[in-house]
Amino acid sequence: MQIKEYKNYNEVEIAALYESVGWTAYTDDLDALRRGFENSLLVLGAYDGENLLGIIRVVGDASTIVFIQDILVFPEHQRKGIGTALLKEVLHRYAHVRQIALTTDNTERTKAFYKSLGFHEYSEYGICGFMR
Repeated sequence: MQIKEYKNYNEVEIAALYESVGWTAYTDDLDALRRGFENSLLVLGAYDGENLLGIIRVVGDASTIVFIQDILVFPEHQRKGIGTALLKEVLHRYAHVRQIALTTDNTERTKAFYKSLGFHEYSEYGICGFMR
């Protein structure tokens, strides 16, 4: 597996990836998804040769905050360390940034995944999050 910057947006493979994990709210507006990729701070892809296995998409200012917007791995490649490798690469690249944040599904599996990589729930810092 190789991790490298995802520079050439391919709507077919990205739509397939998002749909494979059930994130159809993104694929309902593919133009917005493309613009999201274009305006991201960083997008990394995990590859086996030329085959995309998963991506991580980061937004923010790269100085005071980085927000991990999306991390997706095709279901047939999950639980093989790909998501971990993508996330570790982001953590390495932005080690100097004070806040690296994300939101995720409130399931034991996802919480355990992020906690295993050093993340803490907002409540542990005495803060909460809001979304509109």
